[in-house]
Amino acid sequence: MPTDIRWSVWKNLPLTLSPAVLDELLDGGQSFRWNRQTDGTRIGIWGENVARISLANNEALRWSAPRECADHVEPALQVYLGLESNHTAKVDSLPWRSDAHLATCLETFTGLRILRQPFGEALLCFLCSATKQIVQIKQMVALLAESHGTEIVPGFPRLPTWDELARVSEESLRDCKLGFRAKHIHETAQFLAANPGWLAATETAPYTEAKERLCTLPGVGEKVADCVLLFGAGRLEAFPVDTWILKTMARRYGLDDWKPAQVAHFGRTHFGPLAGLAQQYLFAYERRVARS
Repeated sequence: MPTDIRWSVWKNLPLTLSPAVLDELLDGGQSFRWNRQTDGTRIGIWGENVARISLANNEALRWSAPRECADHVEPALQVYLGLESNHTAKVDSLPWRSDAHLATCLETFTGLRILRQPFGEALLCFLCSATKQIVQIKQMVALLAESHGTEIVPGFPRLPTWDELARVSEESLRDCKLGFRAKHIHETAQFLAANPGWLAATETAPYTEAKERLCTLPGVGEKVADCVLLFGAGRLEAFPVDTWILKTMARRYGLDDWKPAQVAHFGRTHFGPLAGLAQQYLFAYERRVARS
């Protein structure tokens, strides 16, 4: 971390989280641009924003930002953390009263929420995610920012936009340790450059249409499309199905040998219009059980 950054004073956020829930929120695979510092704080970058986050007394969330961008980081955090919506009411509307396992997950990760990230960034990050673990995705995303983004403040580069990526060769993308994903990102960038407005139209389209549109892009299957819609467009009806969700749905709901598309349909039907919120609790709980 640059040592000459002039940070704003710490300010409290109207949110209390346990350290374990904060770990899951910022480092559980929703976003890949948060990193823990030696003093225990976390520094994250999204869009044109840089922020530090820490817990005061192990529960009260507070933030700070480089002074030159603090004014726009404050309202951006409200959107990013979903502080403008009634999260408690959303959680309460999930079918935990009739689903004992979901109730356990909600209790274990009280306060866990869905981050609302820039749609184009979510697409880029999840195109990097195929067959990779979180630490590897974070490395690729950091290299993309360092090599092809521009600095928001010294030492903190943002991710390149899709317009900028359209001017980057596939070979240069491979230098960011992307492997076969470089081809997908390069081809997607060329498509988006040739179809201005396509990404914005996809973000605002109805869920089914938006998912179908995303699945036409190179390297985007149903799981990646659902991740982009859930974490980049706030589409809480999206129910991404990865290895962890296949495991939990088999172990806790008896869906042995179900295909991902079948599991996703079950998730949307069983958990309702906020299935993606339920998914995040199920995902977090299953990973915690595996670690312990």
